[in-house]
Amino acid sequence: MDIAPMSVTRTLTLELIDATGAATPLSAELCYDKSDPYAVAARFSAGDDVAVRWVFARDLLAEGLYEPTGDGDVHVWPCLDAHGRAVVIIELSSPDGEALLQASTAEVCEFLMRAETVVPKGTEAEHLDVDDVLARLLS
Repeated sequence: MDIAPMSVTRTLTLELIDATGAATPLSAELCYDKSDPYAVAARFSAGDDVAVRWVFARDLLAEGLYEPTGDGDVHVWPCLDAHGRAVVIIELSSPDGEALLQASTAEVCEFLMRAETVVPKGTEAEHLDVDDVLARLLS
């Protein structure tokens, strides 16, 4: 009997860093679901009517806790904030603009540890429904 959860969600407050270095709080929700075992979805809320969703590799987020990583639209790296606390920086780029986000390393680690209870690292392929992936690609 499989009693592992199917998904995990973590709500947290990030800091959106502007070009001057000023930080604005930004509500975010990290989601990990067994049906997409390689990915993390991040939903950012900038107000009652505005939400933006990004999907990127779980491994990218995990590796970015310890060393700079990323290619293309998402880059992640470890850093210390102005108070000397460990944070992770997430840089998102799109044709519509860029965002530089700062999150607590401890909160991101907690989320990733919970995601490991859903699909342990290295077992993602065992949880991938190839027929479903093909159907979504072809629809």
